[in-house]
Parts: sequence; structure tokens; C-alpha cells
Amino acid sequence: MSSAIDQSSIMPAKKASYVTDNRLWLVIFIVALAGLPFALPGYWIFFAGLLGINIIASHGLNIMMGYTGLLSLGHGAFVGVGAYTVAILQTNFDLPFWITIPLAGIIATVIGIAFGLPSLRIRGLYLVIATLAAQFILYFIFVHWESVTNSDVGLSVAPAEIFGYQFNTETRIYYFILAFVIASTIFARNVIRSRVGRAFIAIRERDLTAQVLGVEIVWYKLLSFGLGSFYAGIAGALLAYFNRFVNPEQFELMLSVFFLSAVIVGGMGSILGAILGAVFVTLLPEFLREASLLAAHGLGIDLSSILTPLRETIFGLIIVGFLILEPRGLAHLWQRARRKFSRARA
Repeated sequence: MSSAIDQSSIMPAKKASYVTDNRLWLVIFIVALAGLPFALPGYWIFFAGLLGINIIASHGLNIMMGYTGLLSLGHGAFVGVGAYTVAILQTNFDLPFWITIPLAGIIATVIGIAFGLPSLRIRGLYLVIATLAAQFILYFIFVHWESVTNSDVGLSVAPAEIFGYQFNTETRIYYFILAFVIASTIFARNVIRSRVGRAFIAIRERDLTAQVLGVEIVWYKLLSFGLGSFYAGIAGALLAYFNRFVNPEQFELMLSVFFLSAVIVGGMGSILGAILGAVFVTLLPEFLREASLLAAHGLGIDLSSILTPLRETIFGLIIVGFLILEPRGLAHLWQRARRKFSRARA
């Protein structure tokens, strides 16, 4: 009897310690992100800003694919919708960012739901084909609606500004994007922990059973597409302010494949997985570029003609190998390492 009492008293203490550790690590992580511009050169701060945009877009695709099981190959096009919304609204109406960014998310949501309607009747590979059609249709519009998008010439975007303060340097735009990354991550986490998130997971596991249990799968599938597209629109809006230029080449099919790779490599159905996957696929090509340049410099020969295809090949092989060795993604590797560390500390 006494041992049972002792055990029951220990469990809440362990849980409280676990929550405290999580919060402590979260605070340390946020402080580290805030101090990043003081520790890294501007070149890497530029990449940190791009990474933040990719994290937001990956959160959106993870909601659709990782939690709801709705495969999509059109996510890059929805990012393009957000970017063009900002560029068009700023060019034609001179609207500030606190109007253009929400509108970019809303317009991307509406278009995403429209293209998500086939998910009510089809799934799996057929849904992938439907979203691939969305990618090509939207890209065709970006290129050929010249009176609005300016075709291949593209549209220029002025830096975001608030009370005369412009986000026009690597450090300033980094903090600007970081605020959106933190807010979008917290929102995604709260959605998944809510009734809506549980409905998404039920649909992913077995949609017919979820319907029998009272889950309105039509409503929740469209909601998932809407949320995922909203995140893509916000990411696209930030990308427009980040690059200060928008043209169709930025939103080709490879961008959708890029986000798909991020979610799969990071670990589908995991908030942490979306972050880790975005970090992996964003930074790995750059590290490979630096390594190949160092190798070429060490050998003393010009390898410029083969460095780019070699880098892309190595990148693809690493992703394929990673999926074979650890199909549950980087998030699962992190959880395993954390459990081992907890046992060692105990």
C-alpha cells in the first residue's frame, strides 16, 4: 500500500519536472534565436530569415498531410498566391504590411479550399494528381496574366514598414519573420491539441470510421486545406517582403517538392518535425555547396561545371537514404535521443 502511495506521489512530480524542463528549453531556444544576429554574419542571417519562411510553409503542409492525411503537390503555388497578393496590393493600392499579409493568407485560403474540393471525393494518389493540377494552373496564371502579374518580368515589392521604420536589412527582416514563426508555431500547436486537431488525426487514420463516430469529414477536410493554404499564403507574403521581388520562377513545381521533402524528412504529424525538416532541407544544400567549394579549392582545380549537379545529386541521395534508415523522420530521432538522455540523467 505504501509503495503504491509513494509511486502515485512521484508521478506528478516527474510530470511537473518534465513540463518545467520543456518551458526552460523553450525560453533558452527563443533567447538564442533573438541573439542570433549578434553571433552570425549577415549572410547566415539571410538564410535564417529564409528558413523562418520555410518553417511557416512547412507547418501548413504538415497540417494537411501529416495530421489530416491529405497529400498535396500544390503547396508551392499557394505560397505564390500569397506573394503575388502582397505585390499586387502594394503596387496598385500602396497598402501596408499589416493589411497585405492577412489578406494574402485569406486569399490563399479561399483558393486552397477551392482546389481542396476534390478531397471530398478522392484521396491518395488521385488527390496528389488533383493538387498537382492546382500547381500547374496557378503557375500558368502567374506567367500568362501579364496585366496583373507582369509575367516573367515580375513585380517589385517595397520593404515592410511600420511608423517609418523599414525592415530593409538582414537583421530587421529576420526579427520581422521570427515574430511570425513563433506565432504560427504556437497557433499550429494549439490547433492540433484542440478538438479540431483530434478530428484531423481521426480522418487521417480512417475517415469512414471517423464519420461513423460523428466527425464531419467534409467540413474538417476543407478546414485542413484552408489552414494549410493560409499558412502558405502567409509564408508567400513574407517571402515577397524578404526578396522584395516576385516572379513566376520562384513558385515552380520544385518548390512544392521542397516542402513535401521537408515534411517527410522532419516527420509527418509532428510540429517539431516540420521545423526540423525545414531546417534540414534549407541548410543542407548550402552546407554541401560550401563543402564542394572547399574540396575544389583544396584540389586546386576548377569544378564549377560539375559542382551544382553534384550537390543536387548528393542532396537527393541523402534524403532517400534518410527515408530508408529513419522513415519516421528527424522528430523521431530527436525523441529517441531525448529518452536516452533522460534515462542517463535518472
